[in-house]
Amino acid sequence: MWGAVAIIWFHHKRQPPMNQAIQPLAARVSEDARAVAMGRQVLEIEAAAVAALARRLGNEFSAAVALIRGSHGRVIVSGIGKSGHIARKLAATFASTGTPAYFVHAAEAVHGDLGMITRDDVLIAISNSGENDELLTIVPLVKRLGGKLIAITGNEASSLAQEADIHLDARVDQEACSLNLAPTASTTAALALGDALAVALLDARGFGADDFARSHPGGALGRKLLTHVRDVMQADVPTLDENVPVPVALAAMTRGGMGMAVVLDATARITGIFTDGDLRRALERLGDLRTIPVSAVMTRNPRSIGSSRLAVEAVEMMEANKINQLLVIDDAGALCGALNMHDLFRAKVV
Repeated sequence: MWGAVAIIWFHHKRQPPMNQAIQPLAARVSEDARAVAMGRQVLEIEAAAVAALARRLGNEFSAAVALIRGSHGRVIVSGIGKSGHIARKLAATFASTGTPAYFVHAAEAVHGDLGMITRDDVLIAISNSGENDELLTIVPLVKRLGGKLIAITGNEASSLAQEADIHLDARVDQEACSLNLAPTASTTAALALGDALAVALLDARGFGADDFARSHPGGALGRKLLTHVRDVMQADVPTLDENVPVPVALAAMTRGGMGMAVVLDATARITGIFTDGDLRRALERLGDLRTIPVSAVMTRNPRSIGSSRLAVEAVEMMEANKINQLLVIDDAGALCGALNMHDLFRAKVV
């Protein structure tokens, strides 16, 4: 008995009071709510900063587009610290959208990399304060070469803004940081302004999807933009005369291994397609198919796509029409192949 009492007493001592058990959970919920509220506040501040940029955009922006379009060199994007990270990203965006560009670190420029800049180039210098020493050191040297300067700053009265041929105003009312110190809204604004410049140039140059594909040949993006239907289709497609009985059509479909056969008339014009689904529906409806011509059970007016179209367009067509096979035709409308969703999966277009 005393042993049982001791166990009960020990168990009772191990249980924390109810308010102590609830307290950590309540504190955690409060911390989670605060984190969400802080995250929303940051996004709202940065969204407001970008919206304010859109309202201020005007002649200086169009002049910057014209200056870059009229140059015979490249765009060099430069900055220090967080602005340097933004500059590096913008150089990549320019380069991939038809405006040859590269990033030069301002600190490295004064130690030899300035030799990468020529008189035909346009320098985009990014600095929120507009008073960065490294940038202000290289700006006179670039201008002496004959290069042009576009400054993106948050202070139109700054030294960098005053030196610039064109100043793009990226000022923000406040940083998203609760201390109003860490570059947050200001870097977002500079990034958004640079993206706007790159896309405006893309549009002005008439840079299209094919141009974009040539800049992105690798990876999933390149496959979607460069792979054509002719690259993934199967050219050896089983074909049938429309008068053959269903068993003959089934044998041809089985040999083809595509789950389908194409039905042609006497002039080799496509009249239909016979698929596994057509076979199942015919069995349910008619039962004995031994003497039934394939033309009675095939799908008429099957979907087709041109061989020169992009493979990703074939995916879109198949998904929109909820089909797994697609016939491929040449410019004259004659059958030249077929493909199914497995072909597109193998090509990693999907």
